Amino acid sequence: MDNSGKEKEAIQLMADADKKVKSSGSFLGGMFGGGHHKVEEACEMYCRAANMFKMAKNWSEAIKCLNASIDIYTDMGRFTIAAKHHISIAEIYESDLVDIEKAIAHYEQAADYYKGEESNSSANKCLLKVGAYCAQLEQYQKAIEIYEQVGANTMDNPLLKYSAKEYFFKAALCHFIVDELNAKIAVEKYEEMFPAFSDSRECKLLKKLLEAHEEQNSEAFTEAVKEFDSISRLDQWHTTLLLRIKKTIQGDEGDLK
Repeated sequence: MDNSGKEKEAIQLMADADKKVKSSGSFLGGMFGGGHHKVEEACEMYCRAANMFKMAKNWSEAIKCLNASIDIYTDMGRFTIAAKHHISIAEIYESDLVDIEKAIAHYEQAADYYKGEESNSSANKCLLKVGAYCAQLEQYQKAIEIYEQVGANTMDNPLLKYSAKEYFFKAALCHFIVDELNAKIAVEKYEEMFPAFSDSRECKLLKKLLEAHEEQNSEAFTEAVKEFDSISRLDQWHTTLLLRIKKTIQGDEGDLK
């Protein structure tokens, strides 16, 4: 079936799902009366329609269907499934509609629902997405709060504590863009909270960068970044933030070469 056929089928499914919801009476009547199964079936139909709309690249109808099923699942108190649908909507905004502000809002909502269900690792995954985008959009304070929160949540977990140093590193970079002194204080605070951070390459890099910045030494700054990158590759996100920090050094050319 070609995409226009898929779209027609999806529109029909969506209409059928709407009818099912209406025929089950009110949501609460549906919950406690015999309409419960009808409402569940409607949710499944909305999800199938959303997938078809995605295949047809009809993003706004896909989001409409996902939102319809979210409304039902939250009324039923099934927040984990609602959170998954919020992630699906966030991914559409992220990759297809490229509306990062809206992607952030849906990842945050998913994180809230996961937290309420005590699915902390799923909540953290969503929050880390939010943190990364906030830093890109220069909403540094919000990014710092998220990275510090997730870092503190993971540092006592034997399986996750290796990742904690990465979150504190990201928080410190955000601090550094805002204010050098803030970054210095933050690094000391992270070392106190999480002694293993002191021995990490990330912490050693931060200290070299702080020193280079204090001396307004562009070359030392670049050298420290290159040395770190030769062992642990820095991705686009880190590179972007490091460049923003480097640009605050007087007379800097604005690259890391």
